[in-house]
Amino acid sequence: MDKLLIKGGVPLVGEVAISGAKNAALPIICASLLCGDTLNLSNVPRLQDVSTMLRLLGRMGVAVADGDGALALDSRGLDQPLAPYELVKTMRASILVLGPLLARCGEAKVSLPGGCAIGARPVDQHIKGLQAMGAEIRVEGGYVLAQARRLKGTRIVTDMVTVTGTENLMMAATLAEGETVIENAAREPEVVDLADCLTAMGARISGAGSDRICVQGVDRLHGARHAVMPDRIETGSYLCAAAATRGDIVLTHTSAALLDAVIDKLREAGCAIDCRPGAIALKAPPRLKPVSVRTAPYPAFPTDMQAQFMAIDCVAEGSAVIRETIFENRFMHAVELIRLGADIRIDASNAVVTGVPMLDGAMVMATDLRASASLVIAGLVARGETLIERIYHLDRGYERIEEKLTRLGADVRRVR
Repeated sequence: MDKLLIKGGVPLVGEVAISGAKNAALPIICASLLCGDTLNLSNVPRLQDVSTMLRLLGRMGVAVADGDGALALDSRGLDQPLAPYELVKTMRASILVLGPLLARCGEAKVSLPGGCAIGARPVDQHIKGLQAMGAEIRVEGGYVLAQARRLKGTRIVTDMVTVTGTENLMMAATLAEGETVIENAAREPEVVDLADCLTAMGARISGAGSDRICVQGVDRLHGARHAVMPDRIETGSYLCAAAATRGDIVLTHTSAALLDAVIDKLREAGCAIDCRPGAIALKAPPRLKPVSVRTAPYPAFPTDMQAQFMAIDCVAEGSAVIRETIFENRFMHAVELIRLGADIRIDASNAVVTGVPMLDGAMVMATDLRASASLVIAGLVARGETLIERIYHLDRGYERIEEKLTRLGADVRRVR
């Protein structure tokens, strides 16, 4: 099993390009199930989760042509509306095939998902919305079994803001009869990117990016071309790495408009940030100021950046409070950061972080995707060597991370 060995204490300096967004690419790949033509995608990141999703679609009969950051997905041969447990268990986003399969095939059998151990992420809102559209659904033997001759447009009010739930229902509604209105919809940029792709395929969608999305169903969708948006979480992670190491970097192929809350907090920490068209530059101060954060749905501070900010607060001058409101069990990285010398106290959903002058390298273990990023940031700061185990989590969401960090001057290598 691969591990990451980091020799810390080197400021990140230079320029690196940001990859396409994992959380946009996965639902957009699933959107290819909605039509019998070819969907051509560009700026697709090469990640473990993307590979898993492509294997899943291939098993259903989708022809996949995979180039350098480009995909051609031809679903005309779709003949197996089944998502088996052995593929779904490693990636929660697999539930995103449910809506498209049901809308196009009239049936679907999808395993209940697994994924990261950061707390419950139930699919009840997906099921509730599809049932409101006329689907007959039961859960049996660990699978969601769904049938519908043709989905019917309706008004859906979700009990909570759910990104994948919004995406699943929006995709299903594109082929439903009549109008579907999704209230309390997720507003994330990845939802907007999916809506843009679906619109290019012939869907009629309005309101994406707001909490009320309207979809006028059509009889069929067609092929299209679409470029996946930049990864705002990868962008934020590299900005945090530069901030923690007192670095000076430029990130290209990205947009500051995607992460206003993160940039505001980095400026509060004392970083000088220059937002340019298609790029972001950051210069860190000699010592960071502590910043308190509270996670909440977009456009507030993202839960996927909580761990990275905990890492930079570990070496800030003073104390900060981090409050997690989205997922339980999402402070598991704190124990590993403490192994590196961090001063962190956990009280339920709050973490009090008091900065120390220096962290020290040690062997640590990644527990989920974003926890992995926090350990990388801490390792880049720490004296000596840090060895991060279980980096398969990291490979799920960060494309060629050791190559990109090396380009910025870090001493990072993968070991087996």
